[in-house]
Amino acid sequence: MYDVIIIGAGPAGLTSALYLKRANKKVLVLEAKSYGGQIVNANRIENYPGIELISGFDFATNLYNQVKKLDTEIRYEMVLRIEEDKTVVTNKDKYQTKSIIIATGAENRKLNIKKEDYFVGKGVSYCATCDGNFYKNKMVAVNGGGNTAIEDALYLADIAKEVYLIHRRDEFRAEDKLIAELKKKKNVTFILNATIISLNGKKRIESITINNNNKKQTLKVDGLFIAVGQEPKNEIFNNIVDLDDKGYIISLDGVHTKASHVYVAGDARVKGLRQLTTAVSDGSIAAVTAIKELNSKD
Repeated sequence: MYDVIIIGAGPAGLTSALYLKRANKKVLVLEAKSYGGQIVNANRIENYPGIELISGFDFATNLYNQVKKLDTEIRYEMVLRIEEDKTVVTNKDKYQTKSIIIATGAENRKLNIKKEDYFVGKGVSYCATCDGNFYKNKMVAVNGGGNTAIEDALYLADIAKEVYLIHRRDEFRAEDKLIAELKKKKNVTFILNATIISLNGKKRIESITINNNNKKQTLKVDGLFIAVGQEPKNEIFNNIVDLDDKGYIISLDGVHTKASHVYVAGDARVKGLRQLTTAVSDGSIAAVTAIKELNSKD
């Protein structure tokens, strides 16, 4: 019997584990893929207080190692469901616990156009820092208008021959500082009020067709990096918690769900700001809340 099972080993989940282990609780972290969540894809982090500059991979690895030094049990298993008695069922086993913290984060949103899945690994990528080096001196496009898209374009501008930045609106959602920095790059072309309508090629992407101000335009590219936001994968929890119309977990106070001793932290929940700082904050609050409520039961 565990005191707390944490579902997800991103910044929120690992921060929860750090606080819980330091409080001498018996903790299990379950992660379907790999530690770090989406932050591992960030080329650089410049807005985390106290750290002037660090890569997402280094931040996640440092946090993971910090948690592992406390002898935290981390298992790489996919959670299938949570049962009413707080048994967590995975693709490998079943685990009983007193409390649960759901910190599953969110996944990259797809464009949902024809051949998108087929071209993944053949020109389509959702991670510029992972795959950017494959496109040295080649033509690439980035689709999106938030911080991630701008950061991807900045990263690729130093590698690729030319970068097209495609955004469906006439202005960006990203930080002004990032946009100003990107505009200094001579090999970046901004294409606004445009959407991608088809991916073209046989074995690999050869070009993309866009609708630019109601006019079709074909761009020859070797790679397309999609950065159009994220979406949660919380459907498996809908028997335990309430979800909003986008699939995010509803919590009136930012930590408690409708289920007793089932908490939520990080990008998986309904919130106004999804940043590294808020994920870490959520993880801390969820852990401290769980500790207090566990202690009150003992």
